Amino acid sequence: MAIISTADELFDSDVYVDLGHTLRIPLHLKCEGFNFAGSVKLRAATSMVASALRLGLIDEHSTMVESSSGNLGVALSVVAAARSLRFVCVTDPKCNPATVKLMRAFGSDVVVADRPDADGGYLTARKTLVRELCSRNSGYVWLNQYENPANWLAHYENTAPLIAKQFPELDVLFIGTGTGGTLTGCVRWFRDNRPGVRIVAVDTVGSVNFGMPAGPRHLPGLGAGEPMPLVEATPMDEIVRVHERDSVRMCRRLARHGFLMGGSTGTVVSGAARWLERHDPAGALTSVAISADMGDRYIETVYDDAWVRSIYGDLDKEQEESHG
Repeated sequence: MAIISTADELFDSDVYVDLGHTLRIPLHLKCEGFNFAGSVKLRAATSMVASALRLGLIDEHSTMVESSSGNLGVALSVVAAARSLRFVCVTDPKCNPATVKLMRAFGSDVVVADRPDADGGYLTARKTLVRELCSRNSGYVWLNQYENPANWLAHYENTAPLIAKQFPELDVLFIGTGTGGTLTGCVRWFRDNRPGVRIVAVDTVGSVNFGMPAGPRHLPGLGAGEPMPLVEATPMDEIVRVHERDSVRMCRRLARHGFLMGGSTGTVVSGAARWLERHDPAGALTSVAISADMGDRYIETVYDDAWVRSIYGDLDKEQEESHG
């Protein structure tokens, strides 16, 4: 029995979904969405706030500020509410409407950077707005998830060793790539403790991570519109890139079996399935993928037929033609 006193104390989960049973994919999915923030980002949020308090960077008079496309903003909102701190999230129009409502429900302020960068993305615009807010307002402190070591340390100290404990014979770990916190923490832990485990980074097409060209992206979470310092400093075994169409298809495929997962999870599972089909057709490897969040806040996007058609066209028809 787990008894907690504040909402930010609950973030460890031992729930894994065996996708071999339903989807015939030899993969265990570690579900990180069973906490009050609904995502793996609660680990990073808790770690960054605790570090900032410990170092004296923030106190009860401070206002924390962070740029986020969604999940980290919700996670920091939960931590701020639990610790009676103030938080401002700078997001953009691609943030799911449900996510914005969640942050405001927790008492956070939400500011939208509504003008894209020169390349059509919003990351640079969000970071510029964060800097402007901090320069104009005394007591505003940017946590800076993009370079904050407390981001990746949360996964070095918790996520990676928990996976290793549950899967002592682990061969391959699939991790989605956004700012690089989860990826960096897990890579460093396994390099230090279980170097034989292969780490496969899964990114979305259109992300500039790993030196790839920028392109249009519509799903928040994975990917980046500018190089991420944590990603650039992390050596990878392999990289798999997934088109957003395939991410949406996988989300909907999972939902048909009762698993309502977020867009990032659809991307990671799609990439992992493709990698395993190519490298492990017999299903002999022990493989795990990290599911960043659940799908409830994607109801108005990934799981809305009209939204999907407006962005990607008729995916069902496209898939029928590809198999015709």
